[in-house]
Amino acid sequence: MSPNSSSRLAVIGFGPRGLGALEALYAETRDHATQVTVDIFDPFDWPAAGPNFAPDQSAHCILNIPIRALDIDPPSYLADLIPPFADWSSTPYQPDDFPPRSDLGAYLHARFKALCAAVEGRFEITHTKTAINGLTDTATGWWLEADGQQYGPYDEILLAQGQPATSPDPQRARWAAYAADHKLTLTSAYPANGLLQAARDWQGKTVAIRGLGLSTLDVVRLLTWGLGGQFEDGKYSPSGREPHRILPFSLDGMPPAAKPATGAVDGQYDPTAEETRAFVAALNDTLSQQPDAALQTVCAALVAPAVRILTALGAAKTKVDVQRWLAAERDAPGTQEDQPATAALKAAIEMAHGRVAPNVGYVIGQLWRKWQNPLRSGVNAVRHTPLTAAALTGFDEGLKRYSYGPPVSAAEELLTLIECGLVSLCTADDPAVLLEPTGWRLIEGEDGLLAPVMIDAVLANPDLEQISDPLIVTCMSEGRIRHIADGLGAHTLPDGQLANREGVGQIGISLLGRLALGSVIAPDSLHDCFGSSTIRWAKGFAERRF
Repeated sequence: MSPNSSSRLAVIGFGPRGLGALEALYAETRDHATQVTVDIFDPFDWPAAGPNFAPDQSAHCILNIPIRALDIDPPSYLADLIPPFADWSSTPYQPDDFPPRSDLGAYLHARFKALCAAVEGRFEITHTKTAINGLTDTATGWWLEADGQQYGPYDEILLAQGQPATSPDPQRARWAAYAADHKLTLTSAYPANGLLQAARDWQGKTVAIRGLGLSTLDVVRLLTWGLGGQFEDGKYSPSGREPHRILPFSLDGMPPAAKPATGAVDGQYDPTAEETRAFVAALNDTLSQQPDAALQTVCAALVAPAVRILTALGAAKTKVDVQRWLAAERDAPGTQEDQPATAALKAAIEMAHGRVAPNVGYVIGQLWRKWQNPLRSGVNAVRHTPLTAAALTGFDEGLKRYSYGPPVSAAEELLTLIECGLVSLCTADDPAVLLEPTGWRLIEGEDGLLAPVMIDAVLANPDLEQISDPLIVTCMSEGRIRHIADGLGAHTLPDGQLANREGVGQIGISLLGRLALGSVIAPDSLHDCFGSSTIRWAKGFAERRF
């Protein structure tokens, strides 16, 4: 391609990852004279925010990253147009605050507008509010299809859809059919504003929540703060509009462990530079290893720093204790924790404040959180064998109960609601769920409670076989997308190019984000949206087009 030619790019789906990709693309190509036409296709109203960070959603849905750790400052070429989030927001955040997702979404949308201003004359950016449902590769380039219309031709396509529509799992499908037949209320945690509107009719009812992760904490906030309740001085003052009782449950019945409460406490879990180098070296060694050996290699790099931190914080744990914990985590994540759910919640709050010595799991989880960037670099920039990639991904997913923990304030609110009786964990641990004409009966041991309302707060896995989005389904049927491993996402190359059914990269069509889980690791973090994966994609685009 000659230096003075132009390139046309279609970006399908445009949340934070799409913004990160375009920022990286301009940084990579700003020294070229070539013009780039960028057509964004996304049905949502807020480019760069997407549904997860929509500025018009409830402010009761908060980030699980404190301001002090929100390392997503704009690139240097935008410095004169938009400041970092904490300086941009009208809210005077403190370093340990966890801001609403809506406020960050407003910032990301404003940052997109700043990008459009910065690239004017080099990039021509348009946004079409439609969902693409098909694509075709022709001699003239890529063509997109949406509701009978065609768009194109394009030199490159970037799929950045986040979590596309997914077919319900067998349990959810069975519940949906039964709920429809018996006029029961079955709904999803998101969109938050829709849930909040529906909750105004649930006063005095028992509400069950499928799931006990971060989304469930959002739901609990919506059903309390969102309905006018107040938390003050460690107590909850109800508004009278809340449900009678809230029953969250999950397969293991354990709430996620809260993050360290302050920067000072968090700093106690920092790995040393030498420990980080050893972790990076271990990840490099896994490239030539089979799944079991790879997990053992990674876990071996966790032992020394975990023992050091446990000793420094007064925990009477040895190298053998850490090794045993990690061995159990490799085989059956979470089985090491045998405390009742409420006791585990209390213990994690105390550890988060630094008031008691941490246990092995808490230390391992914080180390793993702090090594997310080296982890991504050691996995995403190269390609392991599919089975080894699946093993590393599974280990990371299991540790999310620690590494992706909520603010300690959210954990304390949950504990307060348990103590006042509004939330009950008596049926939290994988209860039997019986369908009755008046609701869902949750049975665990001697406890059995009936809920006429069920909220699904489980995030669907990015299993390609379960995706119902027409574009992804079409690409799979045509061999443009294939699994990296059973139960995981798409096979992509390090620069994001999609591999076809033969495992060969396809020039001109790339995918970034959660739907590539297995090819990439830990893609759910906001930091990943502005990280190395988008930079590698931008470099690949520039090498192919300029």
